[in-house]
Amino acid sequence: MSQPSSPRGDQWTFLTNHARVLITLAHDPESRLRDVAGHIGITERAVQLIVADLEAAGYLTRTRVGRRNRYTIDPTVGLRHPTEADRPVGELLATFLHREDAPAATVSLSEAGTSARPGQEDARRS
Repeated sequence: MSQPSSPRGDQWTFLTNHARVLITLAHDPESRLRDVAGHIGITERAVQLIVADLEAAGYLTRTRVGRRNRYTIDPTVGLRHPTEADRPVGELLATFLHREDAPAATVSLSEAGTSARPGQEDARRS
Protein backbone atom coordinates (compact mmCIF):
# COMPACT_ATOMS: atom_id res chain seq x y z
CA MET A 1 0.00 0.00 0.00
CA SER A 2 1.48 3.35 -0.96
CA GLN A 3 1.64 6.31 1.39
CA PRO A 4 -0.64 9.25 0.53
CA SER A 5 1.18 12.20 -0.98
CA SER A 6 1.26 15.36 1.11
CA PRO A 7 0.51 18.67 -0.63
CA ARG A 8 3.47 20.19 1.26
CA GLY A 9 5.86 17.45 0.22
CA ASP A 10 7.33 14.46 1.94
CA GLN A 11 10.56 16.09 3.08
CA TRP A 12 9.82 16.67 6.78
CA THR A 13 11.12 14.47 9.59
CA PHE A 14 10.46 14.23 13.32
CA LEU A 15 14.01 14.99 14.40
CA THR A 16 15.99 18.14 13.67
CA ASN A 17 19.58 18.04 12.50
CA HIS A 18 20.56 19.29 15.98
CA ALA A 19 19.00 16.17 17.51
CA ARG A 20 20.66 13.94 14.91
CA VAL A 21 24.10 15.44 15.57
CA LEU A 22 23.65 15.05 19.34
CA ILE A 23 22.50 11.43 19.00
CA THR A 24 25.39 10.61 16.67
CA LEU A 25 27.96 12.15 19.04
CA ALA A 26 26.38 10.35 22.00
CA HIS A 27 26.77 7.09 20.11
CA ASP A 28 30.41 7.83 19.16
CA PRO A 29 31.91 10.67 21.24
CA GLU A 30 35.19 10.59 19.28
CA SER A 31 33.58 10.77 15.87
CA ARG A 32 35.00 13.28 13.38
CA LEU A 33 32.53 15.97 12.33
CA ARG A 34 33.15 14.95 8.71
CA ASP A 35 31.90 11.46 9.59
CA VAL A 36 28.90 12.87 11.48
CA ALA A 37 28.02 14.95 8.41
CA GLY A 38 28.25 11.93 6.13
CA HIS A 39 26.15 9.80 8.48
CA ILE A 40 23.38 12.41 8.75
CA GLY A 41 23.52 13.65 5.17
CA ILE A 42 24.37 17.30 5.76
CA THR A 43 27.50 19.35 5.15
CA GLU A 44 30.47 19.35 7.49
CA ARG A 45 30.06 23.12 7.91
CA ALA A 46 26.43 22.61 9.02
CA VAL A 47 27.62 20.07 11.62
CA GLN A 48 30.26 22.55 12.85
CA LEU A 49 27.59 25.21 13.32
CA ILE A 50 25.27 22.77 15.09
CA VAL A 51 28.05 21.61 17.43
CA ALA A 52 28.78 25.27 18.24
CA ASP A 53 25.06 25.80 19.02
CA LEU A 54 24.93 22.69 21.22
CA GLU A 55 28.11 23.69 23.03
CA ALA A 56 26.88 27.26 23.64
CA ALA A 57 23.61 25.89 25.03
CA GLY A 58 25.45 23.55 27.42
CA TYR A 59 24.41 20.26 25.82
CA LEU A 60 27.95 19.18 25.06
CA THR A 61 31.56 20.06 25.74
CA ARG A 62 34.47 19.57 23.40
CA THR A 63 37.78 18.26 24.75
CA ARG A 64 40.92 18.08 22.67
CA VAL A 65 42.53 14.62 22.77
CA GLY A 66 45.69 14.66 20.71
CA ARG A 67 44.68 15.76 17.23
CA ARG A 68 41.01 14.85 17.70
CA ASN A 69 38.05 16.10 19.71
CA ARG A 70 36.04 14.13 22.22
CA TYR A 71 32.47 15.26 22.87
CA THR A 72 30.86 14.85 26.27
CA ILE A 73 27.11 15.29 26.55
CA ASP A 74 25.37 16.63 29.64
CA PRO A 75 22.17 14.57 29.73
CA THR A 76 20.64 16.72 32.47
CA VAL A 77 20.12 19.82 30.32
CA GLY A 78 16.45 20.37 29.53
CA LEU A 79 15.02 20.32 26.04
CA ARG A 80 14.67 23.78 24.49
CA HIS A 81 11.01 24.05 23.53
CA PRO A 82 8.86 25.38 26.40
CA THR A 83 6.47 22.41 26.24
CA GLU A 84 9.37 19.96 26.76
CA ALA A 85 11.68 22.09 28.90
CA ASP A 86 10.99 19.92 31.97
CA ARG A 87 12.40 16.85 30.19
CA PRO A 88 16.18 16.29 30.12
CA VAL A 89 17.87 15.65 26.79
CA GLY A 90 19.14 12.38 28.26
CA GLU A 91 15.64 10.93 27.95
CA LEU A 92 15.63 11.68 24.23
CA LEU A 93 19.09 10.18 23.83
CA ALA A 94 18.11 7.06 25.78
CA THR A 95 15.29 6.50 23.31
CA PHE A 96 17.75 6.28 20.42
CA LEU A 97 20.77 4.70 22.08
CA HIS A 98 20.62 1.01 22.83
CA ARG A 99 22.84 -0.50 25.51
CA GLU A 100 24.34 -3.04 23.13
CA ASP A 101 25.09 -0.33 20.54
CA ALA A 102 26.70 2.30 22.77
CA PRO A 103 27.48 1.07 26.27
CA ALA A 104 29.72 4.02 27.19
CA ALA A 105 27.19 6.67 26.20
CA THR A 106 24.31 4.88 27.90
CA VAL A 107 26.26 4.33 31.10
CA SER A 108 27.14 8.01 31.28
CA LEU A 109 23.45 8.86 30.83
CA SER A 110 22.50 6.48 33.65
CA GLU A 111 25.21 7.78 35.95
CA ALA A 112 23.95 11.32 35.44
CA GLY A 113 20.58 10.38 36.88
CA THR A 114 18.61 9.85 33.69
CA SER A 115 16.17 7.06 34.31
CA ALA A 116 15.30 4.32 31.88
CA ARG A 117 12.18 4.61 29.77
CA PRO A 118 8.93 3.70 31.54
CA GLY A 119 8.51 -0.05 31.72
CA GLN A 120 12.20 -0.75 31.27
CA GLU A 121 14.49 -1.88 34.04
CA ASP A 122 18.02 -0.56 34.31
CA ALA A 123 20.21 -3.42 33.08
CA ARG A 124 23.06 -2.47 35.45
CA ARG A 125 20.89 -3.26 38.46
CA SER A 126 19.91 -6.74 37.21
